[in-house]
Amino acid sequence: MPIFSLIICTYQRSQALVTLLKSVQKQRLYPDEILVIDGSIDNQTENVLIKEVIKNLKYFKVEKQDRGLTLQRNFGIEKLNPKSEIVCFLDDDVVLEPDYFEQILHTFHEKPNAVGVGGYIINEVAWESDQNEPRASWFGFDGYQRKEGSRFQLRALFGLQPDAAPGFMPNFGHGRSISFLPPSGKTYPVEQLMGGVAAYRKSLFEKLSFSSYFEGYGLYEDADFSLRASKLGSLWINTRAQLSHYHDPSGRPDLYKYGKMVIRNGWYVWRVKYPNPNLKARFKWNATALLLTLIRVTNVLTAVDKKGAFNEAAGRVAGWWSLLFNKPKPQ
Repeated sequence: MPIFSLIICTYQRSQALVTLLKSVQKQRLYPDEILVIDGSIDNQTENVLIKEVIKNLKYFKVEKQDRGLTLQRNFGIEKLNPKSEIVCFLDDDVVLEPDYFEQILHTFHEKPNAVGVGGYIINEVAWESDQNEPRASWFGFDGYQRKEGSRFQLRALFGLQPDAAPGFMPNFGHGRSISFLPPSGKTYPVEQLMGGVAAYRKSLFEKLSFSSYFEGYGLYEDADFSLRASKLGSLWINTRAQLSHYHDPSGRPDLYKYGKMVIRNGWYVWRVKYPNPNLKARFKWNATALLLTLIRVTNVLTAVDKKGAFNEAAGRVAGWWSLLFNKPKPQ
């Protein structure tokens, strides 16, 4: 069995972190080391962990210069046991099923060319079998179906629907995430992993690190890293490596900044995969970004949090216009 490590980057989520660690303690295969990289601005997380007895736990409190998701991940990689072979990353607001690590390591054994393996979130999407009654306007994949969101329905209406499988990026960006892979029990090839439920071979970090472009909350940093990693080896999603994600609201950015990141970081990741897209792809990227922004504008009238919808929409508009004068430079 390979030596494997777990890195958890956390920020202002002490209680969620403890809940995650309790699910780690119930694992059939237990990490050889657990590194908690804490970017919190207070001591609440440290104080809570002092009261817990967690085997193989190493706690690190980082200062401002190392605070932020990608910076904290790179910090954690530097602190790893040199003998570690597999590095697992988890968001601090997830809860694991008891065989999560067992399934992740099994996939690395089964796929010797794999450089990364992702887990499967089970509490966010309701799937049904499509064997007996395929439904119109639902998304179907590999014998399963799920409700198609209004955004994808509108994109299809304007000819902007993704033309790539879930986990792969079309040439105009704006693809389907791995949440569109069904709970089939299969292992699927992808080129993108969700950073908070991913594991990589440690040897990969001799060639790659998480990009310093993504500051703070780091939206889409996982797509950036996994797209670069996919050029060096295969990536897989094991739908049997299951966990739940509870989206703790603590530590999230304000919605204006979030909206701006959606556009600017989305553009950045698209250009990581396609540095020189053709004119049609450029048009479709911008058309899709505009359509999704207009949908968010309408949420100002329909959403419960009207102020939040307005702030995010304003951030998206600001982010889109900023691309005309100040485009990010993929590293």
